[in-house]
Amino acid sequence: MADLRDFPDQAFSGVHHGPLQEGEWITLQDSKGRRHSVKLERGKVFHTTKGGIAHDDLIDGPDAVTIRSKGNVEYLALRPLMADYSVSMPRGAAVIYPKDTAQIVTMADIFPGAKVVEAGAGSGALTTALLRAVGIHGQVISFERRDDFAKVAHKNVTDFFGGEHPAWRLEVGDLVEKLDEQDVDRVVLDMLAPWECVDVVAEALSPGGVFCAYVATTTQLSRFVETLRAHGEFTEPRAWESLVRDWHVEGLAVRPGHRMQGHTAFLVTARRMAHGVQAPRKKRRPAPGAYGDDYLGPRRAETSGDMPTATESSATDT
Repeated sequence: MADLRDFPDQAFSGVHHGPLQEGEWITLQDSKGRRHSVKLERGKVFHTTKGGIAHDDLIDGPDAVTIRSKGNVEYLALRPLMADYSVSMPRGAAVIYPKDTAQIVTMADIFPGAKVVEAGAGSGALTTALLRAVGIHGQVISFERRDDFAKVAHKNVTDFFGGEHPAWRLEVGDLVEKLDEQDVDRVVLDMLAPWECVDVVAEALSPGGVFCAYVATTTQLSRFVETLRAHGEFTEPRAWESLVRDWHVEGLAVRPGHRMQGHTAFLVTARRMAHGVQAPRKKRRPAPGAYGDDYLGPRRAETSGDMPTATESSATDT
């Protein structure tokens, strides 16, 4: 017997069971893997080069079916997963792609009930993942400088969850000027100059809290990492990128796909030390010339004796 139960609205999962309903988004996929996102509306027709598909032929029917266009071409109709929705949503700013969203949620350790600050909200792709991770008992506070981007993000997030998510607050403005939160568990930044926010974030984060940044270029990566080091009260930053490659599998023909999801951005994480406590200095010596005359970025103090450590002792590199 078909499962006609839906998840309660109070769950705000963005997931539905049961018959397809008007107002829902679906994904139509042809035999070549091309996908189209369609919002179901009674009386409407989705037009393809191979004929139209009437929305009414899908509404009130089951999820995960095949349907033929007027040109007798078969399409797969499915409710989109969150990853599908995030890459097909209307955009103001560019979205953070699922491969990076998954890394952020896991490596920044976003957990149910967490208090999370993000900036900027962009088109809301990461916001949906953060809200699902923190649940209705958590809190996500999103900052977006541009009002037009904030409106796009608001629509995308509310469309995905089917209404205003109770754990979300969207602020239009600069995080540096408007952030007045305390005891924040996690901060995630997707902006051009995250190093400008380090002092403000340090005041907001609880000891042990995670600071995560998504940056596109090596110059941004370098400046952000060195600013964290110069601040002194964050653990040694970790920086990485993820590359995803599909594989072609047909019988004995097993090989890497011709295309891959390569560089999208770098991710950086560091943890907040207790207030007034300096992190141990990195012991491995930098490469020759790394901080030579040509280097103009932030620099840590030569010694760490000017701030107390957890054991009230200080140390210098040897």
